[in-house]
Amino acid sequence: MKLWHIPFLSIAFIWTACGSQANPTQSEKIAGVRNAASIEGAEPPHIIIEIQGAPAGPVNLIGIFEGQYYKADSAVADVSGRVVFQREAPYQPGMLFALYADRTTIQMLVDKDQTFTLKGNRNDLTGSMHVEGSLDNQLLYESLRFDQQQQPEMARLSQALKNETPGSPRYNELIEQRYQLLDKRRAYLQKLFEQYPSSFFTTFKKAGQNPDIRYITKPDGSLDTARYAYLYRRAFWDDVDFSDKRLLYTPVISNKLKRYITELTAQRPDSILQAAYYLVDEKLLTWPNYDPEYYKYFVNWIVLQYDPKESEIMDSEKIFVRMIQKYFTYDRAFWADSVEIYSLQQRAYEMASSLLGQKGPNVTAPGPDGKLYSLYDLTAPYIIVYMYNPQCEHCAVETPKLVNFYHEWKDKGVDVFGIALDTNHEEWVAYIEKNKMPWVNVFDPTNRAIYAKYFVDITPEMYVLNPDRILIGKNLKTHQLPIIIERDMRKRGTLK
Repeated sequence: MKLWHIPFLSIAFIWTACGSQANPTQSEKIAGVRNAASIEGAEPPHIIIEIQGAPAGPVNLIGIFEGQYYKADSAVADVSGRVVFQREAPYQPGMLFALYADRTTIQMLVDKDQTFTLKGNRNDLTGSMHVEGSLDNQLLYESLRFDQQQQPEMARLSQALKNETPGSPRYNELIEQRYQLLDKRRAYLQKLFEQYPSSFFTTFKKAGQNPDIRYITKPDGSLDTARYAYLYRRAFWDDVDFSDKRLLYTPVISNKLKRYITELTAQRPDSILQAAYYLVDEKLLTWPNYDPEYYKYFVNWIVLQYDPKESEIMDSEKIFVRMIQKYFTYDRAFWADSVEIYSLQQRAYEMASSLLGQKGPNVTAPGPDGKLYSLYDLTAPYIIVYMYNPQCEHCAVETPKLVNFYHEWKDKGVDVFGIALDTNHEEWVAYIEKNKMPWVNVFDPTNRAIYAKYFVDITPEMYVLNPDRILIGKNLKTHQLPIIIERDMRKRGTLK
């Protein structure tokens, strides 16, 4: 059961190269897309597409906003593959895809001047495409043809590199040949950028370029991959114009964001947060006249990507908590109302005290005899905080396993502190007796003793505290406890 609502956009990542098959989502609308008629200076569109070999029938015009695809328009192609898109309201400037019935896909850049013609052959869309009336699309297809010519040699070099040892003479020679190819491509594009600095193509193409970071070697001659990766990440967003909202209506920003966070960043909470802070605070918020829609998109996407309910990385709650606390505030989350912000901040507060790497909070609550018992009264080096509900089916399976684990590990320095939830005294005591739970068990009917200390959304829940009472494990099953404890013992040199 989902316990919080976040006003996120639904995001689907689909990138189509020219001539490939698009796969748009079912949605034909996207929250946040402005009325096209309000686009200042844009003209009513008249886009003609003629593709020899494309089938007659319906052709959908697909737009994209922040990684989500939507249907912007539709028309019908005749038997020659000719289709015309025209209407009174202009299309949102960005990138559009014409999707034929056989999934043939034509990509195009659209700015304020929306009267142009694209003509080509289905068998070689890139090589055959002829553009009339659109400088942006003329430059787009010229650059695609340049890439198409380079692709076989680049593929050959990439394959050859797989068979060589990094740092070897042959490997370095192949790397140099690849750099020469890349230099040719950069020089080609740079010439276009200088010749057409105000074109949408230049803004779009610059944003999609990879950083020009060359391999770095250590004093011993080996590759310094860590330094290379660091510099690459730092330069990854340098050529993106965060004041240009048109880029959000192309795949370039959503693709870069996904790659930056999920591929170029180590999938650990601290690394992900560091990458997020750098992107938002040091790149976006320092950009002159940045469009706030980028802020909304970036922070929403990162939180959604590491939703604790969906993410498999350890302690994704830390990402959720820190992002909410830092960015989803009343003065920053301009797209959300005060009720939504309060709900998010409250949920983050409930999670904040039980993040991995922090000192576990103490809990004091009554035991079955009515006396108060405290977590920190336990003296064993390792403590398992076990949160359960007597009516929980999964608890019924896990509790006997934990009892067996306790008997096996109590002489190795492990104790358990049991916390019952959402029950009553009689039911709780009966459950303890039935399962012969030998450790300290507590229950606070008011929930005050546990609130905002050890977060639990689904029972059973287990946390592990080490000798320093630092949280080293959470969201665990009994069979995972030895792995967590022995790993900490090895770090301390106490594993026998």
